[in-house]
Amino acid sequence: MAGIRNSRTRVLTAAATVALAALSLTACNDGTGTVDEGSSTAASASASTGGDSQATPPTSTSASTPASASKGTAAAGTSGSSTSSGAKGSSGAGAKPTPAPARHTGGTGGGTGGSTGSNKPVTCEGSTTKMVAAPLNRPVNHMLLTVTNTGSRTCYLYGYPALRFTGAQAVPPVIDDSHPQAVVTLDPGESGYASVNLSSADGSGSYGHTVKSLTVYFQGRSGDWNAGKAAHPALPAKGVYIDDTLKVTYWQQSMDDAIDW
Repeated sequence: MAGIRNSRTRVLTAAATVALAALSLTACNDGTGTVDEGSSTAASASASTGGDSQATPPTSTSASTPASASKGTAAAGTSGSSTSSGAKGSSGAGAKPTPAPARHTGGTGGGTGGSTGSNKPVTCEGSTTKMVAAPLNRPVNHMLLTVTNTGSRTCYLYGYPALRFTGAQAVPPVIDDSHPQAVVTLDPGESGYASVNLSSADGSGSYGHTVKSLTVYFQGRSGDWNAGKAAHPALPAKGVYIDDTLKVTYWQQSMDDAIDW
């Protein structure tokens, strides 16, 4: 009986050995007759680490970077770009440039920009001129008006003076033929002239009388008589004699042109 049991045990042992061998060949054969040692190594490594399947990141940066690291890099890049943009903003659009000096409409007389607004020519009028009324010996019965620019700017004498003697209801007419070729221009300190025919030389005039005060109005560029203040030149103490032949010349640049009429 003991011999039978020993024989049966050997048979069972041999059968188990054959079965294990068959199973080992089935598991290890990858179809090419070679054994995949990597699989067994990975399995062994997994077993040795207690089943943790997370792989160690590759040391080479040329390999694919973990997603978290990629996001971190992108975020850092964005942050850097944002910082750069902020720096530009603080030194560019964020900071207001110093305003450029205001540009004048012109410079002084010798400057590159022409005349400034403060030196721009104006219309001559009573507040920036001085006027003298002086009777003349020749031509007879004539009076010379001399107006001098006492201001700091060049001024224009437009048209002719409008005279208002004591009690006059209207200004005397102008001598048309005395019209100058250009507007009389007075730089500071310069003078312009007009002559007044007070009365007829042969006594043919009517309504003759003596006047002792005179107001002179300046004409504006548009022809009106409201160009600033009027002038009030003094007349001789005894006054001057006028009649209905009273008339006046246009303003002239020279005295000779004024007394020629």
